[in-house]
Amino acid sequence: MGLRKPKMILIDVDGTMVDSVPDLAFCVDEMMRQIGREPWGEARVRDWVGNGVERLVERALTGQLDGEADKADFDRAYPVFLELYSENTSKRSMLYPGVREGLDYLKAAGYALGCVTNKAEQFTVPLLKTLGVHDDFAIVVSGDTLEQKKPHPAPLLHAARFFKVQPSQALMVGDSISDVKAARAAGFMIACVPYGYNHGEDIRVAEPDVVIENLAGLRAELEQAA
Repeated sequence: MGLRKPKMILIDVDGTMVDSVPDLAFCVDEMMRQIGREPWGEARVRDWVGNGVERLVERALTGQLDGEADKADFDRAYPVFLELYSENTSKRSMLYPGVREGLDYLKAAGYALGCVTNKAEQFTVPLLKTLGVHDDFAIVVSGDTLEQKKPHPAPLLHAARFFKVQPSQALMVGDSISDVKAARAAGFMIACVPYGYNHGEDIRVAEPDVVIENLAGLRAELEQAA
């Protein structure tokens, strides 16, 4: 399939640039302990990440990817999680290999760069700043910037309007089926990394335009793009 050369590139956060599971798993397990339940451990939480913290808390309470938690349980647990995560947004999280090199190349090559995530702004901005990548992006669209979030196309189209770029000239870089669906719905090209949070599924099943080893691997794709 390959890529056409884009004018704008949007990059996802969790599972694409940042391995945030260590912090999220710590908060999930501590939340479970505080409400008198058994913790799950990092391996289990890794399969639940990627659709925002509300869904993560529901999954922790039900033990299922598509479970719906009892409202009273959720109302008790969610504030506990938010308080924990506000203090543990970036203590254990780290950039994946190739991210810094990839961003440096994209900036040097003159691409308009934006960040699009389902993580709420109160967590996104401190995380990006702590990891030293916040200022690489001209726009950061968080999960609560608009009424809709991925897989809805609205966050991607919002960024395209910001840069005054046509969707057909835009590339999304992500790690999950949610990113692929958002890109397709918005009319963007989509490149995916294979190591992220896709609920244990191989991202190739979602048929992105290209799969790159990591963000630095985008360079080779772009240099041979028409």
